[in-house]
Amino acid sequence: VRLQTQPKPQPGQPPLYSGTFDCFRKTLVGEGVRGLYRGMAAPIIGVTPMFAVCFFGFGLGKRLQQRKPDDILTYPQLFAAGMLSGVFTTVIMAPGERIKCLLQIQAATGETKYSGSLDCAKQLYREAGIRGVYKGTVLTLMRDVPASGMYFMTYEWLKNILTPEGKKNYVSDLSAPRILFAGGLAGIFNWAVAIPPDVLKSRFQTAPPGKYPNGFRDVLRELIREEGIASLYKGFTAVMIRAFPANAACFLGFEVAMKFLNWIAPGL
Repeated sequence: VRLQTQPKPQPGQPPLYSGTFDCFRKTLVGEGVRGLYRGMAAPIIGVTPMFAVCFFGFGLGKRLQQRKPDDILTYPQLFAAGMLSGVFTTVIMAPGERIKCLLQIQAATGETKYSGSLDCAKQLYREAGIRGVYKGTVLTLMRDVPASGMYFMTYEWLKNILTPEGKKNYVSDLSAPRILFAGGLAGIFNWAVAIPPDVLKSRFQTAPPGKYPNGFRDVLRELIREEGIASLYKGFTAVMIRAFPANAACFLGFEVAMKFLNWIAPGL
């Protein structure tokens, strides 16, 4: 977020952060380890219901397209089911992302307006009502709907590839290393699609009120005019370093949880 929202440097001046590792170093030196975890409370509170709703949305999307429970869906159908999950998660993600972004950039600007996630939510609501808390919802949808489609389609595709011939009926029995690999790679494909709208969302959600009256169109025009098309991929390295391990763990957790639930309540 700090890389995505850093101001354009003045002529002859270096940027605030030259890249991912420079940002990491300056944050660590200036704010300590706690600086690396700013804005953590909002995502932590929302992560459990968000992923529950995410996988529920994907399952619902699959069922809506199946005539019979054992119907095998095509990859475009899996993509559509994944897109539905992105719609579901936006309700939880949008306010959490708004709060997280504001908390993560305030230390870099030298201003301490919010003491924490709850204080940030209260101030946003007091200043602009529920619309202030949900600022950037359209951009969150633009990020999560296609990215979630890519996420789940890629995961299912990789699971099929990694399942040995003759055992295609046992896709759910993949080993943990193969699930980790499929989940991690799905996370990379997810963020390859999500980064441009994520940059626009971060800029929009952290901008002063009224700066972008036409929403993401104004943000997009300003970014391309002032910093070029490459600015839509700011933070690429940081996102990709996170994407593989985080999503590998996510899918492994999901598969283990499903096996456990099927064991204690078969046929539920």
